[in-house]
Amino acid sequence: MLRSLPKLSLLFSSARNPRYLKTAQRFTSQGRRPTSRVKIGAATTLSILSKSTSTISSAIASESAAEDQVQQIKLLTSTDDNYGGVTVELDHPMDSSEFIQVLRASVSHWRQLGKKGIWIKLPIHLAGLVEALVKEGFWYHHAEPNYLMLVYWIPDSPSTIPANATHRVGIGSFVMNEKQEVLVVQENSGLFKGTGIWKFPTGVVDQGEDICVAAVREVKEETGVDSEFVEVLAFRQSHNSFFEKSDLFFVCMLRPLSFNIQTQRFEILDAQK
Repeated sequence: MLRSLPKLSLLFSSARNPRYLKTAQRFTSQGRRPTSRVKIGAATTLSILSKSTSTISSAIASESAAEDQVQQIKLLTSTDDNYGGVTVELDHPMDSSEFIQVLRASVSHWRQLGKKGIWIKLPIHLAGLVEALVKEGFWYHHAEPNYLMLVYWIPDSPSTIPANATHRVGIGSFVMNEKQEVLVVQENSGLFKGTGIWKFPTGVVDQGEDICVAAVREVKEETGVDSEFVEVLAFRQSHNSFFEKSDLFFVCMLRPLSFNIQTQRFEILDAQK
């Protein structure tokens, strides 16, 4: 690239060196007009062709631009879990194409760190990023009213990411007073609607709710009767009952604390003892 430089091998010696002067004169006598000069020491100068200077400047500019581009790709903020994985909770809106670049850089970074499972919690207002995540190999784990959880397994080994919740818990309330009278209801909706069948008050245990609390709550909601939990009488397990999930059903014995029945008409047709 710098074709004139081999002839300048002696230019770095003292300016008073005769060989230096002779070489310099031969170089300048060729009729080449240098467009820039670099000072070396007190009196020595190097003649550099403008074409070479332009090439060097272009190379430096390209390298700087590449470095700037790398620095501009930020990684997703994550927290380590107890099983060698990371959890990401997205919040700020992001363009899909930009998100894919950030996601790929982040996955590459986590792979280098030896991470395993990746959990990305996607709030409902960022649902537009679902397609990008799925195309990058993520899959659905579970969904809640305000977010969707997607996961990814990095190692080339079977995934150990645990499955989503597999069971639903239901209760039936056996409420009996001192006269051996049992509280029963007829449903206004559901499987037993219109059959005339009398049954115990039943329901589903809410998330974070104890079985005994759920039994008392369902009796109050369906019949208006206050009660207290006594014991679990029995339970049974079934499968493929609700969205292909398994089901655990507990029959609980309760003692009534009030006796005025007020039927909840939305779900219950009638209630009596």
